[in-house]
Amino acid sequence: MRLCKLLFVGCLSLVSLASHAQTVNGLYQVREPVGSQAPEEREQATQRALDTLVLRLTGDAKAAQNPGLAAIRKDPQQIISRYGYDAGPPESLQVDFDPVSTDRALRQAGLALWGANRPSILGWWLNDSTEGSSLVGDGQASAAPLRRAAQHRGLPLRLPLGDLNEQIVATAPHLEGNDPAPLHGISERYGADALLAVHAREEGGQWQAKWHLWLGDQREQGSVQGADSAAVADAVLLAVSQRLASRFVARPGTSAEQVLEVQGMNLERYAVLGRLLEPFGAHLQSVDGDRIVYRVNGSADQLRAQLSLAKLQEVPAGVAPASVQPAVGGAAPGLAPAPAPKAQLSFRW
Repeated sequence: MRLCKLLFVGCLSLVSLASHAQTVNGLYQVREPVGSQAPEEREQATQRALDTLVLRLTGDAKAAQNPGLAAIRKDPQQIISRYGYDAGPPESLQVDFDPVSTDRALRQAGLALWGANRPSILGWWLNDSTEGSSLVGDGQASAAPLRRAAQHRGLPLRLPLGDLNEQIVATAPHLEGNDPAPLHGISERYGADALLAVHAREEGGQWQAKWHLWLGDQREQGSVQGADSAAVADAVLLAVSQRLASRFVARPGTSAEQVLEVQGMNLERYAVLGRLLEPFGAHLQSVDGDRIVYRVNGSADQLRAQLSLAKLQEVPAGVAPASVQPAVGGAAPGLAPAPAPKAQLSFRW
């Protein structure tokens, strides 16, 4: 009982821990462009919104066609709380999906979900068009398509100021290169988890872009094409979301149960850790002083990637836990140690 009360209070506490990972707002709200408010077009836009949401929550391009979602596809109103029209531009149908019923439907279909706590991305984006070359900075008109695309794909995108010092460094050769070192210095002040470098070009009325993504020591890259800059922005961020989801979503049948120990816990950290472990179906096993043990479903690499968002450090196998210190910020002193399964992965704050 005491443990339940402790965790309940911890979840209600105001979380002030410095963590770069961001909670994506409006994750269950989808906007799809429409040409009119005719019923037939509204129905088509609603289906597109459902597809967008499923992809946003799973990172799986095939998930929307899952047979377990057939009833939802036939009648999406089951999981819609409201919808309306946004004048834009562009004019869009805005669909608000109910988080509880949506998650339940997806899980019943056997789909794994990516939670709202996602790595923050700093985007260095250079546009080359007939009007010249320009680095997209926060607050510029050219930032609007990027922000819409990030919201559409469920990613927490940050943009730099785009001042003169940044423009000197964020050049096409640096953005297209395989080494992020030139961008590191100008990126530090933004405190993001991931670095996205994009060079987009307009050629013959069409747009194409090359992109690189760095998260920790992992690198992803690709190229996309689109009819205009907005289409290219959406294509880049769609590709990025799918690459990230493969690292953070524990898909059924591809992951195993793990025993995870985390040291250095206090009340605030219970809330942070709970959000981080949501996609892994975490089940609390024991609490011993400032150490906590969970059973989770996911690969070791996925768990390492997720916990790195809160800057947790892995404890090498065979290293004994540090002596229990009085925890900061209202930890739980005096809890009786409980027997716990042997941890396969161990981390500390």
